[in-house]
Amino acid sequence: MRPLRLSCIALFAVTLVGQTPAYDVVIRGGRVLDGCGNPWILADVAIRDGRFVKIGRVSGSGKVEIDARGKYVSPGWIDVMDQSGAVLLKNGLAENKLREGVTSAIGGEGGTPVVAEKIPEYFATLERQGISMNFGTYFSETQARVAVLQYEAREPNAEELERMKGIMETAMKAGAMGMTTALIYPPSSYATTKELTEVGKAAAKYGGIYASHIRGEGKEVVQSVDEAIAIGEGAGMPVEVFHLKVAYKPGWGTMMREIGKHVDQARQRGVDVAADLYLYIAGGTGLEAVIPSWAFEGGQKALLERLADPQIRARLKQEMKTGSPGWWNIIEAAGGWDGIVLGNARNPENERYVGKNLTQIAKEMKKDPADAAFDLVAQGQGRVMALYYMMTEPDIETALKFPWTSIGSDAGAAAQDGGGDSTGLPHPRAYGNFPRLIAEYVRTRHVLTLEEAIRKMTSWPATRMRLADRGAIREGMWADVVVFDYDKIQDRSTYEAPTLSPDGIEDVLVNGQLVVDHGKHTGARPGKVLYGPGRTQ
Repeated sequence: MRPLRLSCIALFAVTLVGQTPAYDVVIRGGRVLDGCGNPWILADVAIRDGRFVKIGRVSGSGKVEIDARGKYVSPGWIDVMDQSGAVLLKNGLAENKLREGVTSAIGGEGGTPVVAEKIPEYFATLERQGISMNFGTYFSETQARVAVLQYEAREPNAEELERMKGIMETAMKAGAMGMTTALIYPPSSYATTKELTEVGKAAAKYGGIYASHIRGEGKEVVQSVDEAIAIGEGAGMPVEVFHLKVAYKPGWGTMMREIGKHVDQARQRGVDVAADLYLYIAGGTGLEAVIPSWAFEGGQKALLERLADPQIRARLKQEMKTGSPGWWNIIEAAGGWDGIVLGNARNPENERYVGKNLTQIAKEMKKDPADAAFDLVAQGQGRVMALYYMMTEPDIETALKFPWTSIGSDAGAAAQDGGGDSTGLPHPRAYGNFPRLIAEYVRTRHVLTLEEAIRKMTSWPATRMRLADRGAIREGMWADVVVFDYDKIQDRSTYEAPTLSPDGIEDVLVNGQLVVDHGKHTGARPGKVLYGPGRTQ
């Protein structure tokens, strides 16, 4: 049954008899999930001025009426690991996100798209231009580091460290959610635990969270989680582990449970630790991640010069086998070159290799897989992207059962409807991550109950991110809503066709305005900037 909309004729008739609609929107007769893990109730939901004003039997009419009989009505879904920070400046519609039920997103794994001093201007631009979903962002420790040290692989001295802390404070006062790191990527990988703890203290003063793409997600993943916990504990701030995974086949089935024990132990002693994950066995990032970190010192130009040197290539190949200090061996994590698939060549001449693994590409190029990877990176006109098949479904199921995990896509809004996301990586998580939780892990596999799945996408991330007036259907809170058909909801995006929107998500409201109507974006831009707790500007 398709939701009904109050027509212009009906509105005219109401006006004639002098009865102004009591509400902006009324959602009728749906199975309302409050987002807090409670069973659904059969109720109407009334919205006025962007907020929920009544849940129960609603006798007054709405300017817009949605018939949700037989459907579920959920709080809007929150993406806690988003990559939309830059693209929203170009296109604020975020159509792929909203059609998969995401009404709020937190970006910033790599920081803000502007320097700390310009964050207020950045937020003001988003609000002036208009965005369709709510959006907040972290600021990266690496941004502070590069501003002071450029791409030097060394520790800051005392004066430099104070400057870095000052930059972090500026970002926090401008409304950043906290401090991020992405510790497998240079120059972030050059930062020591001590440095991160000290800069973290500047974010902690303003209530910030420390969120990290940890130093390694393979055989060293447990120690890397421990490091994140130590940084948060030392700085006095909560810890979020980004895209939790075990990317190491010998550790499948055991290491995820070990991570759970370490997080639980930290929580028992009072450290506020949690994690998020996406729901796919392949990760995705730049192909340059296969190159040991030291080769990036000095920036992109220095890297290209090193890749052109046969002797340096020989050294890099050797270190791919033996390991290299400060570098996570993502080749090992993927089980070798067979598990690394080219996703975006960033070069028309190399497009013929997209969708093939590095072993296949190397054979076609008639060279070693490492040389093939080096050449693809060097020839890319932009960041060359790859898929890395390195996780297993049972570990995803284990992680989902931890009560402190939430859902993050590690994907951004698409600049063009039906196109790839802003990272340039063709991965199904950009279009299907959130409906997949219900379709695959609730309906098909019975890993979670529906109520628990909704909690992980709504009230828990809202609580986690200190969004006090979102994440639940409750009178007085902002009216972010997803109306979906449980029997029909289905992620359709695949590795082969990553930009297919899901089925079964009927309507999405952001701050009380209909943004997705019968699965189609309305063009409305009612989204708000989600400011961090330290905002003073």
